[in-house]
Amino acid sequence: MIYNRCVLVYRAITERILLHRNTTVRMNALERIVSNNAAAETMLQALKEELKAIQDEKASRRVEELRVENAALKQQIENARKKLIELETQNGVKQIPVPGLLSDVTTPVAAVKAEPVQQTVAEVEQQGNENKPPKEKKAKKEKPKVETKPSGGEEEPPVDAGRLDMRVGKIVEVSRHPDADSLYLEKIDCGEAAPRTVISGLVKFVPIEEMQNRMVVVLCNLKPAKMRGILSEAMVMCASSPDKVEILAPPEGSVPGDLVHVEGFPRAPDAVMNPKKKIFETVAPDLHTNELLVACYKTGSFHVPGKGVVKAQTLKNVNVK
Repeated sequence: MIYNRCVLVYRAITERILLHRNTTVRMNALERIVSNNAAAETMLQALKEELKAIQDEKASRRVEELRVENAALKQQIENARKKLIELETQNGVKQIPVPGLLSDVTTPVAAVKAEPVQQTVAEVEQQGNENKPPKEKKAKKEKPKVETKPSGGEEEPPVDAGRLDMRVGKIVEVSRHPDADSLYLEKIDCGEAAPRTVISGLVKFVPIEEMQNRMVVVLCNLKPAKMRGILSEAMVMCASSPDKVEILAPPEGSVPGDLVHVEGFPRAPDAVMNPKKKIFETVAPDLHTNELLVACYKTGSFHVPGKGVVKAQTLKNVNVK
């Protein structure tokens, strides 16, 4: 009997010891979990603060970059404005200062466009006719004034690629010339009210299916000329070797009517180039593609501002015609 009681007491004590141990282990585990959780919270808060600092620093850096870009763009605009004013002044455009409109209020802005030369001539001739009855000598005195127009006399721009009116065009219609097997008859949208009729000798070099809807560079101020009975109003610019011809490609994103500039030679195109002055014939020998396939005049590349350069497909270091 005593033995049984002793066994029961021993078992009870053992169970209490085990229960105490388990409770202690559980408490220790719980304390570790609470401690780890606090450490994780602390680390998470530190990471949040570090991330916020990085974001703030990145935002500040981006703001500074945008300020620098903005300043550079302002400088480019200012340089372009000054160059435009200089060119317009050379071409007789009246300049009117507009205080407060630009950063440099003392610099005049071009506010009056130059009237076409043909209108000026017509007005002078009309004035001459009105003044002719009183004195014929007076009409003769007015003639020298007509010759002071920008296209003649000392103020005429230099003969270079700036005199060429090159624009981006899109071939909207193409067919074979009815009277010439080697010629295409094209309608090209140059951003004007109506497409221009253009005749090109490209039948041997470019399949007709590659002509339709193609973007091209068009020389628009050649004097229109008849080719096999049809008036051609412009010329498609191409890279040309003795056995191959490639149509020059405007940069991606170009649209009909975009102006093609030549680096280093400000645009000052004649309305229509006078054949007697042989402007294109003088410029043509220096038109070529370079090692990178870019169309150039001397060392200045053909480009559409903000969109890129004009290039050939494969022909490098060849003439552009």
